[in-house]
Amino acid sequence: MRRIEADDGILIVTVVLWSLNFTASKYVLTHGFQPLAFSSVRYSLGSVGIAAFAFARERSLRIHVRDVLAFVVPTALLVVANQYCFVYALKYSTASTVALVLGTTPVFVGIFAWLFRLERIESGFWIAAAVSFAGVALVAVGSGSVAGTLKGDLIAVGAAAAWAAYSVLIVPLMRRYSPYRGSAVVMLLMAVVLLALGSTQLAHQSFAASGTTWLAFSYSVLGPVMVAQVLWFLAVDRVGAGRAALFVNAQPFLAAVFAILLLSEHLSRFEIAGGFLIAAGIVLERRARVVVVQQPPGD
Repeated sequence: MRRIEADDGILIVTVVLWSLNFTASKYVLTHGFQPLAFSSVRYSLGSVGIAAFAFARERSLRIHVRDVLAFVVPTALLVVANQYCFVYALKYSTASTVALVLGTTPVFVGIFAWLFRLERIESGFWIAAAVSFAGVALVAVGSGSVAGTLKGDLIAVGAAAAWAAYSVLIVPLMRRYSPYRGSAVVMLLMAVVLLALGSTQLAHQSFAASGTTWLAFSYSVLGPVMVAQVLWFLAVDRVGAGRAALFVNAQPFLAAVFAILLLSEHLSRFEIAGGFLIAAGIVLERRARVVVVQQPPGD
């Protein structure tokens, strides 16, 4: 019983750390930091920290060249796309709205798993997908008629899709190597690409920010990127990905609550209704997916 409680505690802390990141990142982006300058510096620092942890644990970060080309490069580019969409979604929309839209990630995971023939999809899954996307439509309508806000909502959909594709594609890499090593190498490459993309913004970025802004920035590196990632892999190793995913499903809605409380954001009736539809879609999605392929094609 004690171990179960400890594992649940690890997962709860992990989800809280990730959920707070929406608020912290939004604060940084509205107090002086440009999107790609913020994301590139954040992940450069975070990747070095994760790589140091992985190397200290395993004494090596070596990955076969074949796996680098087949899995590390494409997954790193997908995470770059995810982070690009994430920061620009936050720039144009609210943290609470972006968090709700990202609740569709499990549905996108199911779609990509079906496309790669990793899972058989029952008809109920497509009902779940339709319910979730109807929720996204309500969230978009409820967020307002401002073009910039709608653009942010649509970009957030891209962030969810990119993260879902990454989650499916990285599975074979995690089977060949430990999650710490695989993630460290992916993040290091991702940081290099982000630095290249953000070089222009970095060149014009002023780092004369307030103490609160730097506190939020520091949290966005230490909390969700470094500590939460280590805790997540520890929890998955102890309780399995299926049970861990149950906790992660609460992240978008907890993130919306944090944004409302800490940033004084508010959700319209349409956004609240959309959030409930997205949650209903997640519940239906978990019941409708059946894993039939344990190894990706070619393994």
